[in-house]
Amino acid sequence: MNNRLKVLRAERDWSQAQLAELLGVSRQTVNALETGRYDPSLPLAFKIARVFGQSIESIFSEQETDG
Repeated sequence: MNNRLKVLRAERDWSQAQLAELLGVSRQTVNALETGRYDPSLPLAFKIARVFGQSIESIFSEQETDG
């Protein structure tokens, strides 16, 4: 899953640790989300959307698959 987390976080000048605290997750979780190694649960996706004041769809998008 692709996402705009890193861009949105940078626009607000937040560190990964600051975003993690707002979301109630670890900094490592934020890093894994940003690098695409971890897809959020639905409750976490809703929380992320609320923190940034955007829809889930504007933050996350499906990865294009070949074939």
